Amino acid sequence: MGNSAVVTIGFCIKNVEKTVKSAIDSILSQDFPHDRMEIIVIEGSSTDRTSTIVEAGLRNVTVSHRFFHENSGLGTARQMVVDNARGKYVLWVDGDMVLPPNYVNKQLEFMEANPRVGIAGGKYDVHLGQGIAADLENIVYVVDSMYGEKGASRFGYLPGTEGAIYRVDAIRQIGGFDTRMKGAAEDTELSYRMRAKGWELAVTKEVFMESTRQSWFSLWNQYVWYGLGGHYIFHKDGSMITLWKMTPVAGLLAGLLRCSGAYRLTRRRSVFLLPIHYAFKRIAWFFGFFKGHLEGYGHIVAN
Repeated sequence: MGNSAVVTIGFCIKNVEKTVKSAIDSILSQDFPHDRMEIIVIEGSSTDRTSTIVEAGLRNVTVSHRFFHENSGLGTARQMVVDNARGKYVLWVDGDMVLPPNYVNKQLEFMEANPRVGIAGGKYDVHLGQGIAADLENIVYVVDSMYGEKGASRFGYLPGTEGAIYRVDAIRQIGGFDTRMKGAAEDTELSYRMRAKGWELAVTKEVFMESTRQSWFSLWNQYVWYGLGGHYIFHKDGSMITLWKMTPVAGLLAGLLRCSGAYRLTRRRSVFLLPIHYAFKRIAWFFGFFKGHLEGYGHIVAN
């Protein structure tokens, strides 16, 4: 390709020892010129072998890479990448993802051809056979990311960080990630602010694979974490979250709306459990939301 833009791989990881080697290998296997790619690793104080595996995987490689450590949350981790990036773009990779070899190249080509796009997400690949909880969660992401390239999908989907490429100038223009945020959804909050500033959000045709939570317990904890972040966002700007849409009843409806598309993709009758799956996640989300309320996270915004 003709341009010489540098791409920073933002690799924010914590406790992903089972999947992180595959993620690193897929980054190093990119056909994008390695002298125009850098990896910034933000290690979130893992209690397993994640850090050791990543350090071994990046030893003696030709791609420029730097390690940082944090223990303050994803908002801080993302901003550390932005603050230290020398790339024109940041492409975010999680420790449970695998990219096809042309992924970085294709995402960069899209951004260069669409200068008003601030964030371009990718599409989730179908990745089944990991258990009913993981399979249902995967198919949700697949269905939500499959509609259209520019703008929101019919489900109001906003690209998160997983596999998405962000324009660094756009991130800095809007003040970066919110480092005070507790819980997750730091990417959702930034996406709303970026769109409010006139930047376009897109979903490209490029596909990546991500492992989803394999047990109901881990899925519960994940959405409690999202609810904690949702509480912070709600207090910061209530227009970003419509609370009734996060209720279990709305979750039942959301799951029902996705059943048809999920069945066409998989031909599995288990996808008709999606309404229950969604209601379960909404209950966990509200548990996290009220946890944030009881622990006073709204005061962080005010102060």
